[in-house]
Formats: sequence, structure tokens, C-alpha cells
Amino acid sequence: MAALMIQGCGSDVGKSVLVAGLCRLFANRGFSVRPFKPQNMSNNAAVTADGGEIGRAQALQAIACRTPLTVDMNPVLLKPQSDTGAQLVIRGRMAGTWQARAYQDRKGELLDVVLESFRRLQAESDLVIVEGAGSPAETNLRAGDIANMGFARAAGVPVVLTGDIDRGHVIAALVGAHTVLDPEDRAMIGGFLINKFRGDPALFDDGRAEIVRRTGWADMGMAPWLAAAARLPAEDAVVLQTPGGAQGRRFKISVLMFPRIANFDDFDALAAEPQVELAYVPPGGVVPGDVDLVILPGTKSTLADLAFLRAQGWDVDLAAHLRRGGRVLGICGGFQMLGRTIADPEGIEGPPGDAAGLGLLDLDTVLTGDKVLRPTTGRLPEGAAFEGYEIHVGRTTGPALAQPLLHLADGRGEGAVSADGRVMGCYIHGLFGRGAARAALLGRWAVGSDGVDQSARTDAALNEIAAVLETAFDIPRLAALAGLELR
Repeated sequence: MAALMIQGCGSDVGKSVLVAGLCRLFANRGFSVRPFKPQNMSNNAAVTADGGEIGRAQALQAIACRTPLTVDMNPVLLKPQSDTGAQLVIRGRMAGTWQARAYQDRKGELLDVVLESFRRLQAESDLVIVEGAGSPAETNLRAGDIANMGFARAAGVPVVLTGDIDRGHVIAALVGAHTVLDPEDRAMIGGFLINKFRGDPALFDDGRAEIVRRTGWADMGMAPWLAAAARLPAEDAVVLQTPGGAQGRRFKISVLMFPRIANFDDFDALAAEPQVELAYVPPGGVVPGDVDLVILPGTKSTLADLAFLRAQGWDVDLAAHLRRGGRVLGICGGFQMLGRTIADPEGIEGPPGDAAGLGLLDLDTVLTGDKVLRPTTGRLPEGAAFEGYEIHVGRTTGPALAQPLLHLADGRGEGAVSADGRVMGCYIHGLFGRGAARAALLGRWAVGSDGVDQSARTDAALNEIAAVLETAFDIPRLAALAGLELR
């Protein structure tokens, strides 16, 4: 079956968005399309219907394909827990914690797993669009590679290399990759794409011709700066480094930016609300004195990020915020931090240990190796329906659970709310996605909502990007390279 791999000259050149756009483009043309990324590294994960987890980018790409999420779409997922170690997830299941050196030495052992998942996706679709990781020009990582050329050559999938012109030096990036690649790897590349161009595209005609002359690769097109990409959930926390929030809005929300922040796309729907100003508090920053709500987000390492929170003085900021009458919401790891104690006796998320929580809810959490991965649905006390997912280690107990924040579809309570109603938390990610649920939550604080489902915003953005790529890229040439006959 047809397949095409989009690789890049580096991280954050826009591969994930281009793959999502191409997935929607070919799906709109009536093809059965599947996304695939052999190896991903991200703490932003999504839960599949069968209780596994995959990278958030592949979840978005599956939505673009209009197909359910499966663990085969991202068979190897690395979730960083420290600067040198990461939790390894294989076909959606936690498979221990690996140090970077050990993983580099042994990653080639996972190639059979990757190829098996890829073949399954091929068997069920007309076209598989594969996303690479980082850059194939990082030749020091080539031995045992399963993410870029190692996979492409093993699976026999043609490659298109993408350069990011917004960074500058795009000619050097593409020509440089051609220079350093092994001849057999270089032969897998059938063409190149330019991404994130601003201005008159004719101004770069000579540059594109220069790349063709120096590499011999076919010019497959150039995408403009895709403004609609800002309306899609981001996978990498690098996007949070820039200030967020629109000024002059009425209800102010601050999200603490933990070093190991996870699943921060939970808050995209809040940021899009007309009456909400949402911004992240970066390391070294302080919680603003006029903020209405402080959110403690999910994290890949609760104890480590709790220690970071205290080192930043954010615990003092939170206490002052509450004295002023403010509100606090914890999601997943942030919910765990709100309790009295957190213990990790087995070293699931780092070195074994325990710590006092913030003591804002009468709860205790013990982290265990039995990871919870499941889609969830239910209702708020106001009656509005929500849908989301759980993805966490740890069990939380305590008297505060007697006053739950939510009610799951099976009747169980979920989360907790303090007696005064100003501190609350739960394990549910995606809580704000449904317009009605978000409106109900904001309504508790007399804040209006547009009531738009976040999925509708995402779908519209994907269609907008696909329409731009239809004219920006040489679609017949890309399809021919993939081995797909256009209808």
C-alpha cells in the first residue's frame, strides 16, 4: 500500500502540522488515511479506545484522518522524566524507565515492533503518512535508528525532507543534510518541502532552484505561514515559552509552567474564550496579584515538579492568592499536589521518596506501577456532559473525595472540592473540551462562554490547513512518490 514519510531538518520545523494537514487533505479526497510516527518523545499523550497511549501529535493526525486512535500509530513513545531519563511506552503500555545512553544503545531492538505496527496500518488503509523525529542529519544518532532513515529504509518508504524558512538558513539546512547523509539514506529522499514562508513566495524562487541544483531533489512546494496551526493542540512545551493571553479580558487564569508539564492542551479551549485571559507563569515568574484562577496542570513527575513549585516560591504565591479570595484548580499531577502527602515508594516517576503536598485538600496519593489509561465521560453537578480521559499513575484517597468535582458515567464521584469551593481538582484531562461543560464551569464564577466545542475549532483549522496545502504543494507529485493513484 502507499506510504510517504515527512522528515525535517530539525525539531519544530512543522512536521506534525504538515502531516496532519496532508492527512486531512487526502481524507477529504476520499482516501482511507492513517498517521504513523515510529518513535515520539513527548509528555503530551492521548488515550486510545483500547486503553493505550500515544503522542498527542498522532492523536491530532488521527482526527485529521477521521479515524479512531490506535496504539499502532505511535508504537514507541518516550516521556521525559529528567534530563537524562524517560519512561518508555511500547504499543501504548508503560515498559519501564530508560536512561538516554541505554536507550540509544538498544533502540534498534524495537525496529520489529515498529515495523509490525506500520504493516498493520498499511493493511487497513489506502495511504500511511509517516512523521519523522528530529532530523536525519543528526548522523551521530544514525546507528540503530528507528525514527528516521533507519525506519524508512527498513520499511521501504520514500521520504520528503522539510525545511523551516522562518528560522533562516533553510538552503544550508537542506543542502547540508544532503551533504552529511549516507548515500543510501540520501537515495530515500524523493523531494523537499519548504515550510513557514512569510510574504511573496516568488521572492524565494531562486532559493528553491538553488536547492534543486545542489541536491537533485524535486521541489514539492512551499507552505506559507499557517496561521490556523495556532488553533491546533501543540505537542511540545516550547510553544509555552512565549507570553500568552489576550489583554483586556475579564477573567484571568494563570497556569503554572512546570518543567515536566504534560497535556497542557487541556487549556486551549479556555484560552479561546472571549471573556478569558489565560497565560502561563514561566520559571522565575510570579503568580499575578490580580489573577482569578490558578491552575496546576498535569506533570510527568509529580514529586520533582512539586519541589520545583516550592523552589520557585509558588506555594507562597498560592497561599497569598487564596487569602485574596482566589481559586485553585489541579488537574492530574496538579490535583495530587493539592493533597496532604504524595509518596512514590517504588520510584515510578523518579527516585523513590515522598513529600508533603500543599495541604489544600484532605487527600493522600501513593504512586504505583499500575497506570490508569482510559477514556472517561460523565456530568458536572450542573448537569452538563463532559468527555475526557485519565492517564496517570497513583491512587488518591481521603475525606475530600466525599465532595467530588464531577460524576462519572458509572455514577462514581471524581475529584474533590474544598468546603469553601475555592480549591478543586480531578484526574480528568480534556475537561474543558465540550462547550457545555466549559460553560458550566465558567458559569460558577459568573464568566460567560462561547459554548463552542474545541473539537469543532480543531476540525475547522485542519480543513483550513488542508485547503492551503492543496495549492501550496505539488499534490500529484507527492502522491506519485507515495505510490498513490489519485482519483
